[in-house]
Amino acid sequence: MFENADLITAIITPFDEKLHINFDALAKLTNHLLDTGSTGFVIGGTTGETPTLTHDEKIELYQRFASIVNGRVPIIAGTGSNNTLETIKFTNEVAQIKGINAALVVVPYYNKPNQRGMIAHFKEIASHCDIPIFIYNIPGRVGVQMDNQTILQLSKVPNIIGIKQCTNLEDLSFLIENIPSNFAIYTGNDVETLGALALGAQGVISVASHVYGKQIRKLLNSLRQGDITLAGNLQRWLEPKMNALFMYPSPSPVKAILNAQGFNVGSTRLPILPLNQGEIKQLAQRLAVEKLSSIALNQIDQERN
Repeated sequence: MFENADLITAIITPFDEKLHINFDALAKLTNHLLDTGSTGFVIGGTTGETPTLTHDEKIELYQRFASIVNGRVPIIAGTGSNNTLETIKFTNEVAQIKGINAALVVVPYYNKPNQRGMIAHFKEIASHCDIPIFIYNIPGRVGVQMDNQTILQLSKVPNIIGIKQCTNLEDLSFLIENIPSNFAIYTGNDVETLGALALGAQGVISVASHVYGKQIRKLLNSLRQGDITLAGNLQRWLEPKMNALFMYPSPSPVKAILNAQGFNVGSTRLPILPLNQGEIKQLAQRLAVEKLSSIALNQIDQERN
């Protein structure tokens, strides 16, 4: 299912002027991302501002997004929370949506469970849900980190098929070396793209692909074709831009760029604020452009000419 999904975009949720979900903008953006190299999506993740969405909004978002994608690439839908029973209930509800291929379940936040608690949480979900499960290990947002040995143990649980790992390359190296190859390992850190793929990861779950999908696709293809020099050049060019996309709370920088490019994805919802004019100017400087609307798909070529 995910064999060819090496560039999965964790897609934003567009809003209109009243902060309702803008499905026309979502369709336009989705097709653009497919055209620029995305081979899969996470819908309803951190970048999708899921904590600000109601239950009914998430269900409608997942249903309509599955219809937009229409089976062209696999979709992972965010269903996790810090409530095990509610996660099971919601995951099973999402599992009924045709076109959703897996659920992304985050390590429980705020409760701060220990490793035994994490194992029990994920085993309980996996044993009571039919849809395949991806673990989402992101200690920077959750407050606790799932250890490598815990991931190794959970990789043997039926129905847990992969992980979005947001720690470091050392952890990725251990997991890739020790976990069976049919367990999909993705980095969730854009700046680790080249290193993760070189180590043998399945791919990257990306935010930067909203803006630099064509360049990331070229990087991945170059690596697979053995052109390490080109892949390295692209990674070095991308890294400062990838970092810049997180210089303010995400997804406000990405949304600012997409709005400047005419995708009309709207504002962020509170407690995340949209960028003000000073922040937009600073972001443009970090991205090496005069204005955000001038970011082009061939920007790397323009900078070298």
